[in-house]
Parts: sequence; structure tokens; C-alpha cells
Amino acid sequence: MSKSALIVLAPEGAEECEVIIPGDVLTRGGIQVVYAGLEEKCPKTGMMKPVKCAKGAQIMPTAAFDDVKDKKYDIVIIPGGPGSNTLAENSSVGELLKSQFKSAGLIGAICAGPTVLLSHGIMVDEVTGHYSVKDKLVEGGYKFSEDRVVVSGKVITSQGPGTAFEFALKIVEIMEGKEKAESLKKPICYKD
Repeated sequence: MSKSALIVLAPEGAEECEVIIPGDVLTRGGIQVVYAGLEEKCPKTGMMKPVKCAKGAQIMPTAAFDDVKDKKYDIVIIPGGPGSNTLAENSSVGELLKSQFKSAGLIGAICAGPTVLLSHGIMVDEVTGHYSVKDKLVEGGYKFSEDRVVVSGKVITSQGPGTAFEFALKIVEIMEGKEKAESLKKPICYKD
């Protein structure tokens, strides 16, 4: 049975690269990815509304968050961008993250995504994130690293759009092994 990942999307403002790149790389790694939008389905059509991302691209979620929030995932991923503020304020997202953390499931957060973890009380020894949220994370009690990707227990954090491939490959390595992660580098033209 393949492992699964849930990428949580705010209705607006997710950073495109931090959604699509991890989703693509994890799928290539044999991990089933669900893109969950916070907005409810349209009552007339039963379809999800597209998520308007930070730079204007629109992503169609594959599921409504309310329909999938009680399922078990091997990893829950929080992208950054201005939409992370919405995720930080959403109590259902907080409940999902707390449940994932307590059950020792993996959590990934990139760019401003670690501020969502902070808002919901997910505390680990060390994180990284976008330089613009460093002070907030440090004031919140995290040790901040300048490394591009940080693994602290079951939490994987990364700096931003430019580190999305490294972030995704680290997740594949943790979930499917180093050999699998290495096997993905050539097809995506990734160089260390």
C-alpha cells in the first residue's frame, strides 16, 4: 500500500512552488498526494473552487479539507505564502496538525509554513523557514537554523520556493528511503 501525503491549501495565497514541486516529487516517489482546499464545495456543482495562489496561478484542490481532515496521512504538508496566515488561524487545521504530531506522523512546513506550526503549538527543537519569519519563530521558542532543510524529530522544515526540491526530496528519503530519493534526481534534472 502506498504512503500518503496531504497538502493543505488556504483559499488564497499559497506559494505555487511550495505546493506543486513537493506534490510532483512525492508523486514521482510513489506517494499518493491529496491537495485539500479549505473552502467548501460549490453546492450547485459539487466541485471545489480553484485556489488562487500568491503569484496568481490557480490550483484545483483534489478534495475538500472537511472531507479528508479525519483520515490518516503519513505526512501533512503546510506550504508558505500569505495563505499561511489563514492556516495559522484555522482551528481545524490546528486539530489536524496536533493529531498528526501526537501520533508521530510526519509534518512538513516550508517558507512561512512553520509559523502555522507555531500558531498551533507544534514545538520541536529546531526549524528553518523564510528569513522574513525568522524573528517570529525565534520569539515563539524555536531554535532557527540557516540550513535549507531541517529535520527535527518528525517535522521537516525548509526555507522557501528555492528549496522546494530539496524539501520534497528529503521527504521522499524519509518516507521511501535514500535510494528512492536519489533515483528521482536524474529524471527531474536536479543537481546537488
